[in-house]
Amino acid sequence: MRDFETVVGLEVHVELKTESKIFCSCPTAFGGAPNAHICEVCAGLPGALPRLNRKVVDHAVMTALALNCEVTRESRFDRKNYFYPDLPKGYQISQLYAPIGRDGYVDIEYPDKKDGTSMLKKRIRIHELHMEDDAGKLVHDPIKNITKIDFSRCGVPLLEIVTEPDFRSEEEVVAFLEQLRIMLRFLGVSDCKMQEGSLRADVNLSVRPIGQTSLGNRTEMKNLASFRAVAKAIGYEAARQWAVVSESGRIPRETRRWDEEKEMSFPMRKKEDASEYKYFPEPDLPAIRITDEKIEEVRKQIPELPSDKRRRYIEQLRLPAYDAGILTSQKPLAVLFERTAELCGDPKEASNWIMGEFMKILNDHGNSGEDFDLRPDSLGEIILLLQKGRISRASAKALLLSAYEDGSIPEKEAEKRDLWLIGDKEVLRPIVKKVLEDNPKALSEYRSGKLKNKQFLLGQAMRETKGKADPSILEGVLQEYLESE
Repeated sequence: MRDFETVVGLEVHVELKTESKIFCSCPTAFGGAPNAHICEVCAGLPGALPRLNRKVVDHAVMTALALNCEVTRESRFDRKNYFYPDLPKGYQISQLYAPIGRDGYVDIEYPDKKDGTSMLKKRIRIHELHMEDDAGKLVHDPIKNITKIDFSRCGVPLLEIVTEPDFRSEEEVVAFLEQLRIMLRFLGVSDCKMQEGSLRADVNLSVRPIGQTSLGNRTEMKNLASFRAVAKAIGYEAARQWAVVSESGRIPRETRRWDEEKEMSFPMRKKEDASEYKYFPEPDLPAIRITDEKIEEVRKQIPELPSDKRRRYIEQLRLPAYDAGILTSQKPLAVLFERTAELCGDPKEASNWIMGEFMKILNDHGNSGEDFDLRPDSLGEIILLLQKGRISRASAKALLLSAYEDGSIPEKEAEKRDLWLIGDKEVLRPIVKKVLEDNPKALSEYRSGKLKNKQFLLGQAMRETKGKADPSILEGVLQEYLESE
């Protein structure tokens, strides 16, 4: 058992899903040529004035409400002054004194490492949530030993979510980030694509002896862009700090860089205090006044959140907790499940198909389930055809694959490929009669008591129909002949 505990607080930066930037009309689209999406406002040219994007405020209020924050009725922006190569204005427009949201919380669940089956629960407090504009991006070229700057990201709208130092392990941090990511995607305020930098976490970490209540000196690791990096960085940095503290050393307050390849953190610079940024109220933007009516308008737009949806699936639809967790882990999966269950009238059957055959198709195509191109009605229509006995289970799987890959309509595809089951007894009788005539020995042995021959004869009849006979009707026709003299 360790002699120390880790104390972690997070600053999570979320790029908002808007068509234009926070203070100008430049597009926010990811990718494209370097420095293609930039104007005089992004570049901070003299005389260029910012104009606030209303959609950013709506997204911020919705997120604050979903995080159980108190929405600030009169919020405003401030200038955060610092000089980095990727910040052309020489300052960032952020919110220090009156952030859009304060004093929220998120309840998380994560597996207990001791037994591997039970779930631990914890409440993580949200200190504040504020809006700001993003900086540019430095592109390092180690071969030429140069650094290039792409300003296209300047001015992309960000929400920064700041937690209290409530985390005690990397498992808690990852559980929080996973739950936050799912929530933000359900809200539709961000795509949270970590590989594109639209969800990034700064980790503030300190260590202290078990039982000590005061906090130690903390370091900050910037812009961790994957859950794996977050977990590895916390584990490494906690061990590094304790090695220093246990030898009576002192941890300097500093910002550190996490090296993904070496799995080590390295010092970058001394950690700044708020006073060093020389904040002052942004002179070019007025205060934002948010009325109670506006808050209620936004509240009504909040969809059922993943945690509530998961609880409903378990309690009302009687789904296993594991299935409910997977189905609510990605918004597209939840949408597909609910539409499929509505069409086929059987939530468990809808869940079984998504958890089984559909997840297999996603895995085979390298799709994580975050986004896929499938008509919402397709799976439900396939299950209905199966329930009505019009197709076999094998045909249902083939139709689902075709619907996923080609966007085909299940009923039209079944017609095109002639996948309909034969359910007409008058069509099946001559086929069964022929099979019995071709297999007199098997028939004689069955009537002499070798009952397992029925399955052989049924298989021969099914082969004659090329697998297209309705199994239950075919078996009934066969039984009629077997019982007749």
